[in-house]
Amino acid sequence: MAESGLRRWESPVYGQLTMRALLGEGYAETLRDAYPELPDTVDFVTFWWQRAADLARCARIRRFGLITTNSIRQTFGRRVIQKHLEAKEPLSLVFAIPDHPWVDDAVGTDVRIAMTVGAPGRLDGVLERVVREEPDGRGASLVTLSRHSGRINADLTVGADVTRAVPLRANEGLSCPGVKLHGSGFIVTPSETEALGLGRVAGLEMHIRPYLNGRDLNQRSRNVMVIDLLGLPIEQVQDRFPEVYQWILNRVKPERDQNNRSSYRDNWWIFGEPRSDFRPALRGLERYIATSETSKHRFFVFVGAAVLADNRLVLVASKEGFVLGVLSSKLHTTWAIASGGTLEDRPVYNKSTCFEPFPFPICSVEARDRIRSFGEALDAHRKKQQLRYRELSMTDMYNVLDKLRSGTDLNLKDKIVHEQGLISVLKQIHDDLDAAVFDAYGWPHDLDDEEILRRLVELNRERAEEEKCGIIRWLRPEYQNPNGAQAASTTQGALPIEPEFPEASPAVAGAKRPWPKTLPEQAQAVRAVLAEQSTGLTAQHLARLFLRANTQRVTDMLNTLVSLGQARVLEGGRYVPT
Repeated sequence: MAESGLRRWESPVYGQLTMRALLGEGYAETLRDAYPELPDTVDFVTFWWQRAADLARCARIRRFGLITTNSIRQTFGRRVIQKHLEAKEPLSLVFAIPDHPWVDDAVGTDVRIAMTVGAPGRLDGVLERVVREEPDGRGASLVTLSRHSGRINADLTVGADVTRAVPLRANEGLSCPGVKLHGSGFIVTPSETEALGLGRVAGLEMHIRPYLNGRDLNQRSRNVMVIDLLGLPIEQVQDRFPEVYQWILNRVKPERDQNNRSSYRDNWWIFGEPRSDFRPALRGLERYIATSETSKHRFFVFVGAAVLADNRLVLVASKEGFVLGVLSSKLHTTWAIASGGTLEDRPVYNKSTCFEPFPFPICSVEARDRIRSFGEALDAHRKKQQLRYRELSMTDMYNVLDKLRSGTDLNLKDKIVHEQGLISVLKQIHDDLDAAVFDAYGWPHDLDDEEILRRLVELNRERAEEEKCGIIRWLRPEYQNPNGAQAASTTQGALPIEPEFPEASPAVAGAKRPWPKTLPEQAQAVRAVLAEQSTGLTAQHLARLFLRANTQRVTDMLNTLVSLGQARVLEGGRYVPT
């Protein structure tokens, strides 16, 4: 037993859930109380990293080295590193490997890890990257590393520091993960929807919708649907859609009754994360853009407005071929890989670091139209070939596209995919699109990845400075800034604009209120603020009126009030009391 315990402690993979399960709730909560500055989502080893960094910076140790999960260079982990790198008495990374295989046959471990060595002061370091892995015949890999010298950034890179990029208001409110069900019983097959009354019961078509997750997008679709009851009190569900009520009563409620979160238990017929504050951004669009959060290949597709997307997809509320074209270009995919991190060996697309800080090109109408045409051609080509060959997946197509680009020989399966997907045509569309996007930025076509990142980081800094002066180049001004000046969009030229959120009432302009601790007090506080507004407030705006109020918690409370008939939602996602 002691040996087994030792082996568990040796593993760098000790995530927040594993920590709670193996060390106990009491230890986990005590640890978090001792380090309140660390996010709740970091791995166990991050607490050791924080402690070691503190000791190094106050000269109690000379340096330290840790093996961690490779997620330490993603959003929450790298925030911990960044704080120490930018401190008045700073720490430097003097050695790092950002992504390396970790195999332990004794305990069945086969994951990806990172290695970091920290020392006090402002120092350059050595970064080694895995450039090749070959099986050694014994369950492990022979690894070839490349070496780079310079200042190592918080995301374990050398060169342009994408971690310094800040979110731009120009992209604000247009990206979000899809819904999170918290109940598999919401998912139904097309044949099951018939028994529930779809096509027979009036209005049900608004609440049973096609459903798409990451595997559906990357591989082959399951062709399933989902029951979406947001905005309906449970009494109304029972009255209008009795078959649906019985279905979720038997298949969703028992699972929700076991959930530790009271809002999930009390509002058991509504998705755990319905994204009600984001849905107004999709309203009125006949399609929107989606990409899989975690994927070997980074591609973007248009999805029909009727489709409800899973939280493993990241959504962009735009119907524009220009936006899809820029996102699909080499410039953005290079940015996304550098800023988004990885899960094991698969790139992760994080909307906060990949989409929100990304500076779209400011270009002529002609340049926009050219990018738009290639974006539309890209989406149409892939869908046309998949419609013709039902077994052809996006992953299949992009696996072969990668081989074409690298000059790797195609095997028999690859050749079949090449013919079915017309992959040489797909490559040409991508090449033409890349050239059009480079032209839109006014940059040479042959920039390497490091120079692309350096220029985008600098452009992000310039745009952030512009926005401080009131010049905001809205990506979708008709939605983001409907009442303000709209000249500062993604066309040439920009003008100062009025604030996006005008001071509509004393409640908005006044001092922030404390966010109550108990649910009844929170409900009372939210109702009181709504009662002061004549035109209503979105969840995001309402959260800004309170100190330390989480937008998602406020959204949950508003949806609870809606379900209880104490509030309703207006056009534009604004809530008002009933």
